[in-house]
Amino acid sequence: MARSRAGGDRVGANFPRVRRGALASSVVALALGTAAPLGAANPQLAGLQVALRAHGLYPGPIDGVQGPRTRAALRAFQGRHGLVPDGLAGPKTRAALGRLGTPLYGRRILHRGLVGWDVAVLQFLLRERGFHAGKPDGRFGAKTVAALAAFQRSVRLTPDGVLGRRTAGKLCSLPSCAFHPPKPRPRYLRYLVEPGDTLTAISGRYGLPLGTIARANSLDPARILLAGATLRIPVSAARRSAAGRQGVQAVLDRWAAHYGVDRHLVRGVAWMESGYQQRVTSAVGARGVMQITDPTWAYVETVILGRPVSHDLDGNVQVGVAYLRELLHEFNADVGQALAAYVQGPRSVREGGLLLETRLYVADVLALRDRL
Repeated sequence: MARSRAGGDRVGANFPRVRRGALASSVVALALGTAAPLGAANPQLAGLQVALRAHGLYPGPIDGVQGPRTRAALRAFQGRHGLVPDGLAGPKTRAALGRLGTPLYGRRILHRGLVGWDVAVLQFLLRERGFHAGKPDGRFGAKTVAALAAFQRSVRLTPDGVLGRRTAGKLCSLPSCAFHPPKPRPRYLRYLVEPGDTLTAISGRYGLPLGTIARANSLDPARILLAGATLRIPVSAARRSAAGRQGVQAVLDRWAAHYGVDRHLVRGVAWMESGYQQRVTSAVGARGVMQITDPTWAYVETVILGRPVSHDLDGNVQVGVAYLRELLHEFNADVGQALAAYVQGPRSVREGGLLLETRLYVADVLALRDRL
């Protein structure tokens, strides 16, 4: 399809006279080395044109159109590098193009400092939308950052100058612009299980919910953990949890000191209840780090504190610690009974004793107290 330089069709508007099926076939052609129709507009071809221009073989415009000059330049490049001069931009040809030959657009998140085929396509797309990133050269420099940030502002996205899924979707909706960067492979630490170890203790050591470690190792938390086994600890999850854990733990320690409750006990309760996660809501409606139900929250506000408490992380921890202090007082500083009342309810504990699951809960919290 012929387009004028001054008044051509816009990408994202989006090359309206080109059939979407033809564009999708064109992307496959580039990826697999099969023929693409002459004259088919395809933003991916802009990456090829920039790469061929860098090798001094393509003098034409960067327009995303596979015309005679693009095909001739490609065949000339293949002949110089001992490749079959079939005019197809297959994997071997793209590898021979060097840094500008890979990866295809949509295979990774783009940010400043990157070089590649996909960066050239981005620069072409920005220009087609009226945001000039300078001469398309496949190098993500300051001009590309500024142009991309300006485009993001125009579509009410955070102007961070990074091309992710949301920005890519706004920039171009053609099938040839499909944005599917691969997910990073999970990384793991290795932990050798020692005699006496439990999943609860190991989760506390790494600041991860017990279920995260169990799922990573296909373990049933109810079964015995064998000494000598090697466990996989998800690194990214551990790092995220550590960052969030420090902030939550600081709040826990502050309210523990305020109410005179052992901070390690408070940490153990919070980890057992939610894994330090404020957004957790249980099946019975208990919320936040300390898993407070609405009746308990109302009791603490009206009876224990005599004033309302904000429904945020700070307020959730304050209510939980204040309630735990009250239970310790009611049960004459008997930590086990107070913990049982926290999860089972004080009246139920007094009248019926501890349920089996409550005994397990108390044992786990006390184990966490010794490690957190």
